[in-house]
Amino acid sequence: MSISKKIFAYSVRGKSWWSHVEMGPPDAILGVTEAYKADKNPKKINLGVGAYRDDQGKPFVLPSVKQAEQRILGENLDKEYAGITGIPEFTKQSAKLALGADSEVIKSKRIFTTQSISGTGALRIGSEFLAKFHKGKPIYQPTPTWGNHVPVFKFAGVDVKNYRYYDKSTCGFDEAGALEDISKIPEGSVILLHACAHNPTGVDPTKEQWKKISEVVKKRGLFVFFDMAYQGFASGDVDRDAFAVRYFLKEGHDMVLAQSFAKNMGLYGERVGAFSVVCADEDEAARVASQVKILIRPLYSNPPIHGARIAARILSDADLHKQWLGDVKLMADRIITMREQLKSLLAKEGSSRNWEHITNQIGMFCFTGINPQQVEKLIKDYSVYLTKDGRISVAGISSNNVGYLAHALHQVTK
Repeated sequence: MSISKKIFAYSVRGKSWWSHVEMGPPDAILGVTEAYKADKNPKKINLGVGAYRDDQGKPFVLPSVKQAEQRILGENLDKEYAGITGIPEFTKQSAKLALGADSEVIKSKRIFTTQSISGTGALRIGSEFLAKFHKGKPIYQPTPTWGNHVPVFKFAGVDVKNYRYYDKSTCGFDEAGALEDISKIPEGSVILLHACAHNPTGVDPTKEQWKKISEVVKKRGLFVFFDMAYQGFASGDVDRDAFAVRYFLKEGHDMVLAQSFAKNMGLYGERVGAFSVVCADEDEAARVASQVKILIRPLYSNPPIHGARIAARILSDADLHKQWLGDVKLMADRIITMREQLKSLLAKEGSSRNWEHITNQIGMFCFTGINPQQVEKLIKDYSVYLTKDGRISVAGISSNNVGYLAHALHQVTK
């Protein structure tokens, strides 16, 4: 019997219309948080959360964001719908932040940028665009990659394949494996690249390695999809974190770009993002814009305005922009400091393991290199909560708990 006939039969018998719906698997990150909340240990630590916390473990609203918001609220702006592609000043400033103020691509008007519902929304718009206008071509994603990358593209009907990226033996970048796999990707395929602060590993290629990747990608004739969710938040320098994107453009790559302002402006719940397509010329950009609007209209009609207004104000006002650069560096520096302290305290604990990767990796997340059994022991014996793959959010570490974490890590790995 077909599903539709079964559903009709259930309704006739007086049963629920949805009795055939199966229970889905729980979200791995949410499961960590729920277990943490239920734990009564006063020393418990949540290293699963993917949002910045200050040194007291509290959510942090950037001073520049508060300033921008106060100014906007004082102007008594209306709450009318934005256009399908969002607030023009925001999209203009987003492209400028990503590509640089002197970008030839911007000056020649051969880029189209639309506002999106944060980084996930940008990826979804991009996946739908590729599914329609780059039909039948798979996207190759690094192993591992952010958990949402795979379903976003699969839901759009894009076939997802992988290339080597992370080397478990060194807890670093698998340069040889990545270059070998990329060199074998079929021509015309799409390759997904994390611009900076690779999620979930925290492992980024060096500038020289990016140049090698660019060379192989160009030789294979691949189309580039950059995901840049951490610009500024990775190193504290927005230009340094945009190196890969700008270098690939300089080398003449065709590309699309997803941006998020969740991490670098702390606008998590405001859902502020952007999706850009680099085109051959201004005319092509106009045609692409028309088709992206057609894709967005049935998805969500138009994006929210408040967070985009905040981001646009910060990026366009010289004083606020300067203040924001200080704010984002402050967040990045705290993460870097916690990495250094954790590594130093592990050495003081007497650990003989090589923890160099803790400070070599960058951004919010760190792949510790511990196995699932050690993760289980950390959770069970020390109430340190993290995902089974050994990934920790460095934002969950503070000066108050880093000593306890170092002790716990040493105990389960010695």
